[in-house]
This record gives sequence, structure tokens and C-alpha cells, in this order.
Amino acid sequence: MTVLRYTVPPENEGCKLGLFLRMQGVTAGLIKSVKHDGSGFFADDAPLHTNQPVHAGQCISFALPPEHDTSVTPQPVPFSIAYEDEFAAVLNKPAGIAVHPTLNYPDGTLANGWLYHLQQQGRTGIFRPVNRIDKNTSGLVLCAQNAFAAPLLAASAHKCYLAIVQGAMPLVRGRVEAPIARRGDSIIGRCVREDGKYSLTEYQVLAVGRSHSLVACWLCTGRTHQIRVHMAYIGHPLAGDTLYGGSDTVIARHALHCAILHFAHPLTGKPIRVECPLPADMAALTEAEDLMDGWQLSSLPCGEDALT
Repeated sequence: MTVLRYTVPPENEGCKLGLFLRMQGVTAGLIKSVKHDGSGFFADDAPLHTNQPVHAGQCISFALPPEHDTSVTPQPVPFSIAYEDEFAAVLNKPAGIAVHPTLNYPDGTLANGWLYHLQQQGRTGIFRPVNRIDKNTSGLVLCAQNAFAAPLLAASAHKCYLAIVQGAMPLVRGRVEAPIARRGDSIIGRCVREDGKYSLTEYQVLAVGRSHSLVACWLCTGRTHQIRVHMAYIGHPLAGDTLYGGSDTVIARHALHCAILHFAHPLTGKPIRVECPLPADMAALTEAEDLMDGWQLSSLPCGEDALT
């Protein structure tokens, strides 16, 4: 059971408990859930209602309510854990695994694997991803361990992707600002179109090889297939991305990897950065194309400072 505690500072003297909690990042929905499904709120271990005032120096505490049941079945699925604490988990997803069950992928997903991991540890919980990546995109997925952490992680999370694109690009920093829409009647495909949703991708070319380039990408908007569509739009589709004009002769899936996640810890606000090296298939292609030198994952920015 997770218990949250806050000490009331002098400037919040006399503030109603409900307002004080909202100022700490506790959502209205969670406050309601603690009142009706949990054990309530306490000030120095004495019960306190949300319409009552708090006083400087008091310790406000409450236990997070138990999680609701989930319909996802625990199954052994390959993934690794790059970071985990009581509030957040960062999972390293291999390519070929969907993040959560869908009509086309009802099981064998990262969600199934996470619940199996919890089960093996004698824990209960649900799968609460903050960011999602395509089935054939590899790399980091940020998950909230409880309802308190979820909105705070979503508000602070930033990602840096590594992509191997076709063709030789200039070694420059650039941006693609082009609206993205659904492509024709396709459920999956997207395209750049004037009536699409505003979309902005920033990128930095890290290395250029004989026929491919390695590019770091930062999403300023979160459209479906955004990096894949934008890179194809400027004439450099991702290697292996047959949906958007790429060739699968050198790699069997689109060469995209979520390599860095940066977020603020939900409780302390401390910045946390998690890195994940290229998986074997992309690493082999970068080596074959001589794209390994001249850059380091640790030197790439990720967060507000990465966006111009």
C-alpha cells in the first residue's frame, strides 16, 4: 500500500484540504476515489475532510486506493526493466511486441508481460502506460505505477528517438513542420496533407554512411507514425518502413527506437533520465553503414532543452 505524505508550508495556512491537495498535483478524480473507495485523508493521523482547513506544519497523509481488476491476462513476454520505483517504471520493449491488447493483438503484449512480472513478484496492479510506441518500434515505454503518478508523468515526459533513414542527409539540426492526416481510407496509413493536424518533428543528423543516415528525433506533437511520415515526406523514409516507401532489404522492420526518456519524478520532482542503447538489428545496420562514430547517446538532449 502506497501512502503519500505532505507537510503544509506556512503559505498554505488555512487552505482547504481539497485545494491544498490539488496544488500538490493530486487530481480531482483521485481525491474522490480516496474519499469513497479508500481510507480517507489525515492531518497528523487525525481524519480530515476536504472542506476543512489545513495548518502550517501539519503532515497530510492518505493511502492510494486499491487498483481495480484488469481483464488483461498475465503472460510471459520478453522485455526488460530499465527503471522502476514505487511510482514509475520504464520498460524496454523489443520490436514485434504490441504495447497493449487490441483486436489484432489480443495477447502477447507488453501489458500481458508486465502483469506476469507483477504476479511473479506477488504483487497486483494494472498496466498504465504513459507513452505508447508502435508494435515494430523498439525501446522505452514509461508506465505509471499508480493513479497519482499517471497525470504527473504524462505532463513531464519527453522522448528522444533514434532512426536510421535511407539516403545521405546533411549533418545538420532541422525540423519538419507539416500537418498529418489519415491516408485515404486506410486505418493505419498517414500522410502529410494540408487539412491534417498540426505536426512538428525536430531532428539532428548524427552520422552519415554510404546509403543511410542516423538521426535523433524529438516529437513536439504526438501524431500517429509522426517520425515515419515526416522523414518520408522530406525524402528519407526509415529503413525497413515499407508502409512509407522504405526498403526492407537491410532490416526487417522500420528502424526506429525510443532511446531516451526524461521525466520528473511524481513525488519529488527530481529529473530522471533513462537511456536504452540500440537493439541488435539497428546496431548491426549502423555498424555496416559506419554510423557508430561521432556521437554518444549520453550527449543527446532530452527534455525542454532539446526543443528549439
